[in-house]
Amino acid sequence: MLNIGPVTLEGKTVLLRPPSDDLNGLLLSASDGEIWNNPFSLFPSINEMHGYLKELLKSSNLSLPFIIIHKPSKAIVGSTRFFNIDHKNYRLEIGHTWLAKSYRRTAINTEAKYLMLEYAFEHLNCIAVEIRTDVLNTISRNAIERLGAKKDGVLRYHKIMKEGRIRNTVCYSIIQPEWPKIKDNLLHKMLYYENDYNKI
Repeated sequence: MLNIGPVTLEGKTVLLRPPSDDLNGLLLSASDGEIWNNPFSLFPSINEMHGYLKELLKSSNLSLPFIIIHKPSKAIVGSTRFFNIDHKNYRLEIGHTWLAKSYRRTAINTEAKYLMLEYAFEHLNCIAVEIRTDVLNTISRNAIERLGAKKDGVLRYHKIMKEGRIRNTVCYSIIQPEWPKIKDNLLHKMLYYENDYNKI
């Protein structure tokens, strides 16, 4: 059985830690770019953030959330999580990820994904990790595909969005035999970011 519990994952630029009394930091980071206006996701508004944090703090064996910290500034810059955890079949999903606008297209997301995938495959011994996104979200789809994840298919009429649109969700996955090559690719990307500090 997959044995998963609260953990802190640390890289050179990113710290992923369990949520705590983070309301002010989450409010500040969410306001940077107004994440609640993202048409492809159901991210919390300012008024919803207290309930969002309360949900993050709930104990669950199906979800493990993280607060994303930018180590050089020690600022909270977003959130992500493991969820849909299948303990029997050693599978899980990475998602519910959002970042403050100022930290998008930087080393942050690449390193966060690396830390989570490394932990999933090398410490939890997962056989597969899934990542999903709105079929219309081409930026997210391109980012997932750049990781090396393979498209598994589309869940039609999967979610009802805030504005009433019915979302189709595209599903990607990385399987255990693919991880070594994907790991090398992510390490190469992070080396690029380390040599281009204007992107951090």
